[in-house]
Amino acid sequence: MGHIVFYEGRNFQGRHWECSSDCMDTFRHFNYCNSLRVSGGHCVLYEKPHYMGYQYILSPGEYPDYHWWMGFNNCIRSCQMFPPYRGSYRMRIYNRPDMMGHSMEFMDDCPNVYDRFRYRDIFSCNIMEGYWIFYEHPNYRGRQYFLRPGEYRACGDWGCHNPMVGSFRRMRTLM
Repeated sequence: MGHIVFYEGRNFQGRHWECSSDCMDTFRHFNYCNSLRVSGGHCVLYEKPHYMGYQYILSPGEYPDYHWWMGFNNCIRSCQMFPPYRGSYRMRIYNRPDMMGHSMEFMDDCPNVYDRFRYRDIFSCNIMEGYWIFYEHPNYRGRQYFLRPGEYRACGDWGCHNPMVGSFRRMRTLM
């Protein structure tokens, strides 16, 4: 499983806390997070306790400043760990809630949803294999949403309030 070291200061300085399991509320361990190190797997950081708010999906590596993980601020209040995944990837997206409307199946990354799907909104999806990341804008920019295998009947099921998805990619482990 993964391991994260959270630092209150930039460039891995100041008070720190080590974590190797999911944590619903990090507030008792640190006040803010300006840098971190991730090893042994991926993690999803959340702006609010109980896995709520903005999501940041991180691969193993060093992040000397919250801007390096596309953070809006230095507030991290919960985190989840995910082991490396080396299986296949498959999902089906829909332009209507409840798996209705036009659909398309994907097994690879998509830098521009509109170019391939001809719709800007994804209201529901079925993640059949692998972990996926949805991005608010094309070319893997903007807010991030982590999706694990399962049915998502409405965009709120993956934590967003707006069904617009600009791009998505597989959460892959580099070999």
